[in-house]
Amino acid sequence: MVGELRYREFRVPLGPGLHAYPDELIRQRVGHDGHPEYQIRWLILRRGDEGEGGSSQVDCKAEHILLWMSNDEIYANCHKMLGEDGQVIGPSQEITGEAGALDKSVLREMETDVKSLIQRALRQLEECVGTIPPAPLLHTVHVLSAYASIEPLTGVFKDPRVLDLLMHMLSSPDYQIRWSAGRMIQALASHDAGTRTQILLSLSQQEAIEKHLDFDSRCALLALFAQATLSEHPMSFEGIQLPQVPGRLLFSLVKRYLHVTSLLDQLNDSAAEPGAQNNSGPEELSGERDRLELEFSMAMGTLISELVQAMRWDWALSRQRLLARSSCSIFQPQLAEAGPGLPPTRAQPSIRRSRRFRPRSEFASGNTYALYVRETLQAGMRVRMLDDYEEVSAGDEGEFRQSNNGMPPVQVLWESTGRTYWVHWHMLEILGFEEDIEDVVEANAYQGAVVSGALGVALPSWRWKPMTELYAVPYVLPEDEDAEESEHLTQAEWWELLFFIKKLDGPDHQEVLQILQENLDGEILDDEILAELAVPMELAQDLLLALPQRLDDSALRDLLNCRVYRKYGPEALAGHPAYPTLLEAQAQPQESAGKEPPAQYPDTPLWRLLVDCGPPGRTFLDLERALSSEGPQETEIKPFLLQLQRQPQPFLILMQSLATPAANKPLHLTVLRILMQLVDFPEALLLPWHEAMDACMACLRSPDTDREVLQELIFFLHRLASVSRDYAVVLNQLGARDAISKALEKHLGKLELAQELRDMVFKCEKHAHLYRKLTTNILGGCIQMVLGQIEDHRRTHRPINIPFFDVFLRYLCQGSSMEVKEDKCWEKVEVSSNPHRASKLTDRNPKTYWESSGSAGSHYITLHMHQGILIRQLTLLVAGEDSSYMPARVVVFGGDSTNSLNTELNSVNVMPSASRVILLENLTRFWPIIQIRIKRCQQGGIDTRIRGLEVLGPKPTFWPVFREQLCRHTRLFYMVRAQAWSQDIAEDRRSLLHLSSRLNGALRQEQNFADRFLPDDEAAQALGKTCWEALVSPLVQNITSPDEDGISPLGWLLDQYLECREAAHNPQSRAAAFSSRVRRLTHLLVHVEPCEAPLPAAAAPRTKSRNRSHDWSSLATRGLPSSIVRNLTRCWQAVVEEQVNNFLTSHWRDDDFVPRYCEHFHNLQKSSSELFGPRAAFLLALQNGCAGGLLKLPFLKAAHVSEQFARHIDQRIQGSRIGGARGMEMLAQLQRCLETVLIFSGLEIATTFEHYYQHYMADRLLGVGSSWLEGAVLEQIGPCFPNRLPQQMLLSLSTSEELQRQFHVYQLQRLDQELLKLEDTEKKIQGGHETSDKEHKGEKAEEAEGAVVTNVVEEEEEEENEDLYYEGAMPEVSVLVLSPRCWPIASICHTLNPRTCLPSYLRGTLNRYSNFYSKSQSYPALEQGPKRRLQWTWLGRAELQFGDQTLHVSTVQMWLLLYLNDLQAVSVESLLALSGLSPDMLNQAITPLTSLRGPLDLREEKDVPGGVLKIRDASEEPRPRRGNVWLIPPQVYLKAEDEEGRNLEKRRNLLNCLIVRILKAHGDKGLHIDQLVCRVLDAWQKGPCPPRGLVSSLGRGSACNSTDVLSCILHLLGKGTVRRHDDQPQMLSYAVPMTVMEPHTESLNPGSSGPNPPLTFHTLQIRSRGVPYASCTGTQSFSTFR
Repeated sequence: MVGELRYREFRVPLGPGLHAYPDELIRQRVGHDGHPEYQIRWLILRRGDEGEGGSSQVDCKAEHILLWMSNDEIYANCHKMLGEDGQVIGPSQEITGEAGALDKSVLREMETDVKSLIQRALRQLEECVGTIPPAPLLHTVHVLSAYASIEPLTGVFKDPRVLDLLMHMLSSPDYQIRWSAGRMIQALASHDAGTRTQILLSLSQQEAIEKHLDFDSRCALLALFAQATLSEHPMSFEGIQLPQVPGRLLFSLVKRYLHVTSLLDQLNDSAAEPGAQNNSGPEELSGERDRLELEFSMAMGTLISELVQAMRWDWALSRQRLLARSSCSIFQPQLAEAGPGLPPTRAQPSIRRSRRFRPRSEFASGNTYALYVRETLQAGMRVRMLDDYEEVSAGDEGEFRQSNNGMPPVQVLWESTGRTYWVHWHMLEILGFEEDIEDVVEANAYQGAVVSGALGVALPSWRWKPMTELYAVPYVLPEDEDAEESEHLTQAEWWELLFFIKKLDGPDHQEVLQILQENLDGEILDDEILAELAVPMELAQDLLLALPQRLDDSALRDLLNCRVYRKYGPEALAGHPAYPTLLEAQAQPQESAGKEPPAQYPDTPLWRLLVDCGPPGRTFLDLERALSSEGPQETEIKPFLLQLQRQPQPFLILMQSLATPAANKPLHLTVLRILMQLVDFPEALLLPWHEAMDACMACLRSPDTDREVLQELIFFLHRLASVSRDYAVVLNQLGARDAISKALEKHLGKLELAQELRDMVFKCEKHAHLYRKLTTNILGGCIQMVLGQIEDHRRTHRPINIPFFDVFLRYLCQGSSMEVKEDKCWEKVEVSSNPHRASKLTDRNPKTYWESSGSAGSHYITLHMHQGILIRQLTLLVAGEDSSYMPARVVVFGGDSTNSLNTELNSVNVMPSASRVILLENLTRFWPIIQIRIKRCQQGGIDTRIRGLEVLGPKPTFWPVFREQLCRHTRLFYMVRAQAWSQDIAEDRRSLLHLSSRLNGALRQEQNFADRFLPDDEAAQALGKTCWEALVSPLVQNITSPDEDGISPLGWLLDQYLECREAAHNPQSRAAAFSSRVRRLTHLLVHVEPCEAPLPAAAAPRTKSRNRSHDWSSLATRGLPSSIVRNLTRCWQAVVEEQVNNFLTSHWRDDDFVPRYCEHFHNLQKSSSELFGPRAAFLLALQNGCAGGLLKLPFLKAAHVSEQFARHIDQRIQGSRIGGARGMEMLAQLQRCLETVLIFSGLEIATTFEHYYQHYMADRLLGVGSSWLEGAVLEQIGPCFPNRLPQQMLLSLSTSEELQRQFHVYQLQRLDQELLKLEDTEKKIQGGHETSDKEHKGEKAEEAEGAVVTNVVEEEEEEENEDLYYEGAMPEVSVLVLSPRCWPIASICHTLNPRTCLPSYLRGTLNRYSNFYSKSQSYPALEQGPKRRLQWTWLGRAELQFGDQTLHVSTVQMWLLLYLNDLQAVSVESLLALSGLSPDMLNQAITPLTSLRGPLDLREEKDVPGGVLKIRDASEEPRPRRGNVWLIPPQVYLKAEDEEGRNLEKRRNLLNCLIVRILKAHGDKGLHIDQLVCRVLDAWQKGPCPPRGLVSSLGRGSACNSTDVLSCILHLLGKGTVRRHDDQPQMLSYAVPMTVMEPHTESLNPGSSGPNPPLTFHTLQIRSRGVPYASCTGTQSFSTFR
């Protein structure tokens, strides 16, 4: 059996805890494309709260979704529905098998029995007319019901005599006969949807069935309808107040609904397998289907029209001003601050922005931006908060105070709080000082491509939007508009217009057809031609001018609300309807007070009420005159009633007048008299009494209603309910029973017929429940049919041609664009006294209260409500502890103004134990003013205390229900389709090329549907979001998931794109077409960037301590707004990583490795921009992919690569000094290399790169001097230096230059002192002859003493001053004081002894500088520290004059050349002995000097090892040379790979062992990263691990600092040996046993499935400890390993 199959192997998530499972195969048909389709019932199951593993799955109450599916979709989603041959098990196969269970002979005998039983039942039914039904009749019907439950006998019961039998039974006054008829109908309707619909439709479509059915029979049949349709479309409208629909109109809706479902079944049956209809040709089948489609569209339009009228939506729609929805992508979420719904005149907000400082959007990573802010920010600058953080919100501004090494490190004085608060660097935007800030308009300032003046390239953006339409909205392609089609109506528009033409009767219909024939050359129009007619726009406008005069009132409202009239109708008629709306007529009765009535109409309240209704109003006045005449004739009244049926607005205005204030007693009595007379006419019962019953209930409930009016109202309602019990049901639904009881209580039971009316209303309680249930079923069924049409529209891509489809959706979506919160229901709150405490009523704090001040009974609270808000619940909060201040009796009044508060809405007695007092619930009318009066307090208190006031509103709408259903159907449809497409891609990756066109078609379909039918942006956005999540998200997840080979389909496609990128430059090639498809696909997948959902406040509790650790993963994932982008970036990162890894593996030894790698990286950047645009998420993925490729390199290869990059940068910086075109080319190459090197930031390789860069930079600075380019390079790649040693080198160099300037002043000062002494000596010699002998002796003693001192000083400074009297040009000597903490001095030079290696004129300068430096150290300083001493080295450079040449040489070369000034030749062996240099260093200096450009020759001699150097003769020179000659030896540090690399690798392994051992000791609890660093450093320094002997074997690499430990932690995180805690990322623990790998096979794969991919948090966590460059004590020259 089809209904017994259960296929729950595949589930589709529809919401939280909600899933859909394929359950049953219903039917099959031939689809629009000629392929078979199958209708599958999907059960909706809800998973309980006990957990995934528990057996707590319970089915929702009969909830299901019917979905048509293709063969491919069933194969991908419901493969258990497939047979052994792979074909779908169709329903026909199983039904045939079941039917075969009954023998044909037995079946014929049973059919004969059924026919005889039908004859007997008809005869028995005719015999018992008017009497109690005999038992044989009931037994006969019972047997027939048993036969009806057998499915093979269903055909026998389709005999017309069965319908006659059922009609007679349903019309019988006996309850048992009607009940037996219901049993038979239930049995017949229990087989399948088709049989059920046919039986119910056959009964409802009987001619004049309503004439044969009384109230009870109709209710019995409606009950059967409700029971039969309950399980078809179960839908709950709980909380939504449905209108009161009388049984007559409800029965009509049921007939329309059954007719539509029957036509829908016929449409599906007509598309069944062609083999069942071999007698008909293809043209006949197509024509029959077109006829059914037209008939179905017209029937569906009629059903929607009547449902809109029954729900009273037509009046609401006629009062609404329809606004066109903004044309924008439904898949791209609209930002709240820049939504398209804002009026165009709204000014854009202005923000304060800095003129000088860069925003965060210009940085590729948060780490880089954090470093920029830290280096730039100064005390006193203004800053703005970019993220919400604890007590500080995004957008808050403040003043930067200070920073330190704590966490968070930044202290800011915030204006919003008035106090300081600590935050992180990356959370701040620098505004600068006041002169740096400007006000600018926020017009996508942080979006799009930002042009950097320094680099001249487009910087990445998280929210980049392409300018071209193809990439901005890929699914909205520009289509060529057909000029001929643009001049005609579409088929949907024409069928909507044809719907109104078909509603015309007789002559009116013929007149409109005549207009059509005249404009279509007299062509004979039948139904088939009318359906396919191409109607010009001019003809449509003529028809729309002719139709309004020929339509009745309800059809005219439909016409005015339909889309074709709004689009092509005359503007005058659309703007000024032929009659005023109901609200307009109610709002303008006073304006007609001054008008003079015509002579035939007296000036009465009735005339003033209806004067503005136009001709219909005069018709009603004529009716009133006819009713007032003596003995009115039915023939006189009937024409007026027929006219009122067509235009009932005067009648509704008349009944609505009963809700006016009680002062209109004459009007009320006149109206009730007229209504009492109208009830006696059968034609008057067809008027819409139910639409104005609210006014009768308002008059009945009002405490101010006059007793005479109340009595007449009860007489009228009793008469109306007696004539038609449907209105008794309506009164029951409106709560008339309680209102009548209160009226009887008020008037002491002295109201005639009031108790009888109350009993009559009470007896209809069961019928009222039936009406509500049936209204719910019909509305739910219509919604399901609408959703089914939307599904067919998606599947076939054919337009929806149903009239009023947009009208129905417009109301179902009403409320989607407005969400009024509880505290936004009212405009203001007023109180009777103490207004300054009125805010305590709405502060949501039960401990505060409003206390009145005044006399007892005079206290009140007045609410001024927002326009149109219907109060759902009004609650008063009180407290028993207030004792006599607690209210005891509260009365609520409503009115249109504060002067008309005369309608009592409710009165409540408050119990002393109450805390929440509900005053109002589910109001059906809007009251502008609500006043709460406290009439009495507990214990006779005078003043009162109110703790709070809660207002709930507005009244719930259908939008939440429809949104849930629409999203469920959309999600199921597209997830099933996504699974099928993913299956195709899994079987053949090449089908991925067709995914772009498939997605474009689906998205374009949804976009067009939303633009055509959905009324506002919220509804469109809900549809677009669901479609995107259901279709694109699963597809992206599937195409980015790697297969068993580790390659994802999209990754394979991107690899192919990168391989054929060069060949794609030819637009005629296949590669160009292939690349175009790939680009369209990727841009389509990434063009939607949903906003990040804000994290709930309770999800991640934060401590108040400023020293807590921060989760940097939030920074690392910023800008990745959805799983789609996240999966795509991961896929792109894996592709880039594989590309980079292959390149590094193949070319790492090449001489031109760095230029080729930069070119490769540049191509990847261009490819990323081509595929995804300059979105920062993908540029970050590109960088992470490159980083992953670098991390896979073994340690020694990584050291080699980092050295090549450092050497390349050194060459380009030195080459840029050339100038001209060549220099500019070098700068361009340098810029490209720097962009590539920036990826080293945060990686292991950064420390090694810093080591080599430090050496090359030292040679460059000491060899050729500093330049502006050095600082610019460091500013760009500064994050690549974890120890910041190059930056400190520049700082040290600037300090040395300042010392040199001070030394120059010091030399001048000493020279001036010497000259001053000479002058004093000369003066003393001249004045010595004039002194006496005594004085002369004393002076000599003093001079002698002074001479001794001078001699002592001269002896001390003899060497210092010997160059003061140097004959000839004194050479210029500059001394550079280099700090060993940042300059690589110890590893590349030896100590210089000036006494033995320098001439005397240079030694004096050095000695004086030493004295100057020693004296500078003796001066007091602000920061006391250890005194430093100078140690001279061979570092430095010199310029020597050699003939016409200027030789640029190093210090070693200078000494060697000056040494040859006194000698003709010198051996290398003697130079080594004299200088103490190593052979390598001396040979490195000699090699350039002995080259072709050098001045020396090196000759080998037998007895002299190493050779002899001598000055080259001029005759031996190969060519004359003049000008500057650069002979400084180039530095290449590849030997570090052999000398130091392996020692560094040993140290890293030791640190890894220490980290793992310490984490193992702390178990799963783990350690904070700061504590781990401290423990590792302590263990390294104190032992016993590592062993002392092993540490000593490391040589110079035995030192260790925090940077080295953090680098090892990063390494272990990448390998998965160490893991971070999810809730506390700063906590580390041991994960898995560490795999020992050989150095040459070492591999780090951040893209693997390990528990923890590497992150960049380690570079930021360094600041939690003191960094090496922040210490004043001496440290190692570089960090050996990170």
